[in-house]
Amino acid sequence: QVHLVESGGGLVQAGGSLRLSCAASGDIFGLRGVGWFRQAPGKEREIVASFTWSGPTTYYADSVKGRFTISGDNAKNTVYLQMSSLKTEDTAMYYCARSWTYTLGKKETEFDSWGQGTQVTVSS
Repeated sequence: QVHLVESGGGLVQAGGSLRLSCAASGDIFGLRGVGWFRQAPGKEREIVASFTWSGPTTYYADSVKGRFTISGDNAKNTVYLQMSSLKTEDTAMYYCARSWTYTLGKKETEFDSWGQGTQVTVSS
């Protein structure tokens, strides 16, 4: 079983940047896909970006394309989400998740291991 721990969240002004980290222990990532999701108050959880180690290949939600970058360091068992040009609508709890597949996941149902989340708050 993999244990995922997110870090790097915080309070930032609109236009600013943050880098989230997701460290894996236990079963680690292996070559399985990894994703970042977010959930704002009163809204459903949505995918932000996902990543596969082979390639690597990436997927981004339209709302973050061009502003967020997902990457990984397999030697450190860590996946990152670099967030730039942050907007107030990016405010949410951000979750890291590992897929049960080796492909580029885009749906929540493709991920079976989740971290506890890290809060990102963007002020105007």
